[in-house]
Amino acid sequence: MNTRKLLVSAALAAASGTALAHPGHETASFFSGFSHPFGGLDHLLAMLAVGLYAAQRQGAARLALPAGFVLAMLAGAGLGAMGVALPAVESGIALSVLVFGLLIALAARLPLAAGLPLVAAFALFHGYAHHAEIGGAALASYAAGFALATAALHACGYLLARWMPETAAAQRLKRAAGAAIAGVGAVLLGA
Repeated sequence: MNTRKLLVSAALAAASGTALAHPGHETASFFSGFSHPFGGLDHLLAMLAVGLYAAQRQGAARLALPAGFVLAMLAGAGLGAMGVALPAVESGIALSVLVFGLLIALAARLPLAAGLPLVAAFALFHGYAHHAEIGGAALASYAAGFALATAALHACGYLLARWMPETAAAQRLKRAAGAAIAGVGAVLLGA
């Protein structure tokens, strides 16, 4: 599959509407989990941004950041399943959109020892929110669905960034995309 088809597929999935993000509209628990990250702009932008940010990095960080996000997101869902209260979940998600956008806009290169915990901390909020929408779905299949969708969104962001040439104009475009993501994060925070 070429990059253009992958991007078109991701765009169509992202445009599928917020109704898919909420349980009760379908019976397949894997599908409801898979569709949830595509249904909210906050989740969608944060997950694409992790892929975009990872593409700016070198070496192990390119894989560690998205993988760390997915693992921490599953841990956040686990916290929700255990009944642990996580305060300010929606604010944490909105702040993740802002911070990830700023990291891209500023072309920040945090050391992996700082970037990975930052990404993981925000992923806890996303996972907790995903669990809150579980409805009657089985946790394992629901979590597998949203983990796979998240990894796919990370891959879309990564591939988009790597597809662009290493020119000054492309770098400005990536930074502008980061600024736009950060702007949406600021709006979501009510700033």
